[in-house]
Amino acid sequence: MTADLAALEARIGHVFGNRALLTQALTHSSFDDGRDRNGDNQRLEFLGDRVLGLFAAERLCERFEAAREGGLAPRLNELVSRKTCARVARRMELGPALRLGKSEFRAGGADKESILGDACEALIAAIYLDAGVDVARAFFDRWWAEELAAVTAKPKDPKSALQEWAARKGLGQPAYVLSERGGPDHRPVFRVTVTLGPLAAATGEGGSKQEAERAAAGALLAREKGKHK
Repeated sequence: MTADLAALEARIGHVFGNRALLTQALTHSSFDDGRDRNGDNQRLEFLGDRVLGLFAAERLCERFEAAREGGLAPRLNELVSRKTCARVARRMELGPALRLGKSEFRAGGADKESILGDACEALIAAIYLDAGVDVARAFFDRWWAEELAAVTAKPKDPKSALQEWAARKGLGQPAYVLSERGGPDHRPVFRVTVTLGPLAAATGEGGSKQEAERAAAGALLAREKGKHK
């Protein structure tokens, strides 16, 4: 196992001072038949989700200085999604180093999106705890560079993204209603509510009705995708 950890450290570009953190990040809840729940990576995954979100939000705010929350939220959701984390984990060949229970291993757990995604988040948390925020941020910059370039090069209008997502889920068409208009004439503020099938409504604000609609769409999409992350 030591050799495997050393090879992984070489791939990811960080040698742990506290190797136990790396071992924990790689330990799935099925390991050892789930008898040692304090030793699995769930707590690290919880922390890593927040650390990853911070770094992703920082870089998006730097790259999209004029974007409002409704334009940033879908990109953030894409960067921190389980699918993206699993893709990053596969690039760093994280799967072979995972500690899985025998039945989970036989079921192909080392390549399951959910397991890889959680382990990837646990790993960034482990690096954060082992070496601090600057080293963890450098890890993010290296391994999420391709993902960040994708959301930068191919920005998608939140209304279009919501409509496509709704179509895939069979939820019908989003409906937008102007619920409020305030502010002075020279600087109006529009508030729009969007509804979609049985989902709870979401609202957005903007300097125009179209901007408010985009903000509402981005808020609804970010909320709903976040539930299934």
